[in-house]
Amino acid sequence: MNILFICTGNTCRSPMAEGLLKDMARKKGMDINVSSAGTFAFDGQEVSMEAVEVMKEEGIDIRNHRARIIHRDLLESADLILTMSSNHKKQLQNKYDFLKGKVYTLKEFAYKKEEDIEDPFGRGIDAYKKAKEEIKEALKEIIDKGLLASGNENNGQLR
Repeated sequence: MNILFICTGNTCRSPMAEGLLKDMARKKGMDINVSSAGTFAFDGQEVSMEAVEVMKEEGIDIRNHRARIIHRDLLESADLILTMSSNHKKQLQNKYDFLKGKVYTLKEFAYKKEEDIEDPFGRGIDAYKKAKEEIKEALKEIIDKGLLASGNENNGQLR
């Protein structure tokens, strides 16, 4: 299964989600590929230092992450696309009609409620910690529900 996280700049939320899920999947022996991109990213931009710092607390190193903008091939290769906000989801759905049934907000997929992970950019370390914890809890919920199991018959569809 190929999972793609989407946020705006691909320097805060989606790289944290990518790092967290890769770490969780590795620890659980899950066979998934995880990546991230941004709706308004500058290709090659470094991840924010605050994101690096809060991920270090988890024992996860994301300092080598480089931002990338979304493109059609990336979206087509994803089995499941998880956005950080409903605005990201709407942007994708409005531009790419083939995404029907495989794009959700992270919290929608985890909890069946459409709620955003607030953008911590420029808001200080506490905002980054809050975003990381919300992402981590949603990912734990998704894994505990078995929604990312290899060969899962729902192929990324919400149950």
